Amino acid sequence: MLDSLKTPGGPLKMAVPRGALLDEILDLLDAIGVETDEVRGDSRSLVFDGGELILVTMRPYDVPTYVEAGAADVGITGKDVLLEQADRKIYELLDLKAGFCRMVLAAQKGDEGPAEHQRRLGMMRIATKYPRIAEQYFEENGQQVEVVEVKGSIELAPLVGLADGIVDLVATGRTLEENDLEVREEIVECTARLVANQVSWKLRADEIDSLTHRLREAAG
Repeated sequence: MLDSLKTPGGPLKMAVPRGALLDEILDLLDAIGVETDEVRGDSRSLVFDGGELILVTMRPYDVPTYVEAGAADVGITGKDVLLEQADRKIYELLDLKAGFCRMVLAAQKGDEGPAEHQRRLGMMRIATKYPRIAEQYFEENGQQVEVVEVKGSIELAPLVGLADGIVDLVATGRTLEENDLEVREEIVECTARLVANQVSWKLRADEIDSLTHRLREAAG
């Protein structure tokens, strides 16, 4: 199977996101008859034989890179990733209605600092792992911000004074709650999306259309 990864033809190669999305995506693939037992196991392999698909597992953020380059014919990742990598030349085919999250602006509970800085200085400082989404949102709303890119533990930023607020992805809101933060504005809702390589979409249109149709029915 590994030998076929670099050669054209054969089963479609699908980039599958590991992490929080994985279980819901595997349930969808199960529903259309793709074999996922090996992916669900404790193997440290990254490539799996799914029968009609070769499943290549990776970080959600890497899915557009592999699909754009043609290393995967199709892939699944979050809308947040696609918005942040909006310059990728790939096709977004389907909303899979899985992994629902919200991209939000959050700040410390009761803290008037963000509004005060906006009023007095005309600018807020915002920490985020999603600088493109944040900059576009505030630009569209006519608000000037200084965006500070942070890779991890972003909830810490307003608590220690690094930023007035954060722009981050929220599922249940529990992490915000446990760190004394609250949602101030909702920016966009995000779910998992099926994407395709532009060349594969043309050359293997029947296979990708069939896959898209069955996933659409499974997603409901």
